Amino acid sequence: MSDARAGGGLALAALGAILAITAAWWAFALWPVPTDVPEWVLRTRAACFGTTATGLPHVGGWILLIGEPVGMVGVLVAVWGDALRRDLRRLRSTFGGQLVAVATLVLLTYGVAAATQRVRSARGVAEAALFTPAPFTDPVEEALYSEPAPPLGLVDQHGQAFSLDALRGRRVMVTFAYAHCQTICPTIVKDLKLARRDAQAADAALVVVTLDPWRDTPSRLAAIAAQWQLGPDDRVLSGPVPDVLRVLEAWKVSHARDERTGEVTHASAAALLGRDGRVRYRMSGDWQRTAALLQTL
Repeated sequence: MSDARAGGGLALAALGAILAITAAWWAFALWPVPTDVPEWVLRTRAACFGTTATGLPHVGGWILLIGEPVGMVGVLVAVWGDALRRDLRRLRSTFGGQLVAVATLVLLTYGVAAATQRVRSARGVAEAALFTPAPFTDPVEEALYSEPAPPLGLVDQHGQAFSLDALRGRRVMVTFAYAHCQTICPTIVKDLKLARRDAQAADAALVVVTLDPWRDTPSRLAAIAAQWQLGPDDRVLSGPVPDVLRVLEAWKVSHARDERTGEVTHASAAALLGRDGRVRYRMSGDWQRTAALLQTL
């Protein structure tokens, strides 16, 4: 199409459409997901951009997020370069156009700052060393890793003292999260519940230990269990701060708390326990394999 046919602001409209589509894609890829987000949203985001332990896109996802808009703008400039320059000059020549340009610049600046903050917070997650995946070969073979599970002497959402002995004879998934986390924590909880469903392991219990006993106090656990949509046999655990910290240390869970904001830097981690109460798999990410691993227990 020639520049002449791109008159009347069409080139500028195309640039605006590219910016809007790019903003929507970046928001979809980076926006923290709540626990009640529909399953198709998580699956679509994973299919489009991939998912890492931090909840951010993988390398291919970043290439798509950055390369696609750059390529579209490049094509626009190559095809309608002169028309785009004329449209931009007309935009700057009017007061209304200047307001639109300033508003667009402000929105872009805010979007870049928000994306940068999201990535910075997730980098802390990625740098936190947590579980090393246990050795295993094919996920459908018998688990090769086995050690006694450290105790979980904390309080559950029913106000009762909880011990893993109460779940002896059942498969158990143990993970670590906190209610104020809006990045990876909701994804971990949701993915483990999906793995249980996909493995047809209705007897498998999910136990979530808080990483934030300062705010996730025992009196709030019932609301947190509802927020995460836990099943009737699932547990969310907390207790006095020293007790929770001892549990996290016993399970080798690395974490760092910002004393100013209360936010906790951590990575994704889960342990799968067999019916004998022993840890058979220790995982950090790779949630797609969880269902297969559950079936080996």
